[in-house]
Amino acid sequence: MIAKVRIIFRSYRRLTVREIAVDCGISVGSCDVILTDDLHMKLVRAKFVPHLLTDDQREQRQTIARDLFERSCEDVHFLKNIVTGDESWVYGYDPETKQQSSQWKGPTSPRPKKGRQVQSKTTAILLAFFDFEGIVHYEYAPDGQTINKELYVEVLRRLCESVRRKRPEK
Repeated sequence: MIAKVRIIFRSYRRLTVREIAVDCGISVGSCDVILTDDLHMKLVRAKFVPHLLTDDQREQRQTIARDLFERSCEDVHFLKNIVTGDESWVYGYDPETKQQSSQWKGPTSPRPKKGRQVQSKTTAILLAFFDFEGIVHYEYAPDGQTINKELYVEVLRRLCESVRRKRPEK
């Protein structure tokens, strides 16, 4: 039975214990014992990574990082001149603090309950740009707007204006 479970398991590693047990005609408990005790397997979740890079992309990132490092060693003010940015989904909340939700109660009345804060249905994309000193420019993408090159060109124009206003020395 162990050999049969091993063959089924190796054919497709995403099968559940129940699916393997049905294929082998054994109980779920027996199948679980075979997988964990006899075959020394354990169920693990895939690690989430933002991007799966090709070898060329990884090599290019290393080259750029090396160049930036060398330039920062040559010029101590180099990193202070970089403006970088990112975009992120943000959710709207109407939070009420514990103190705001407090109320008086009598000795026999039950304690008030407060539900855990959940993500709101209001979402937007925040575009934020910052440098060594802090945030230089931020804005929310228009509702329903896809982040494409046309939008980014407009955002970058507004970013340049913000840098001119907030960091004229740069």
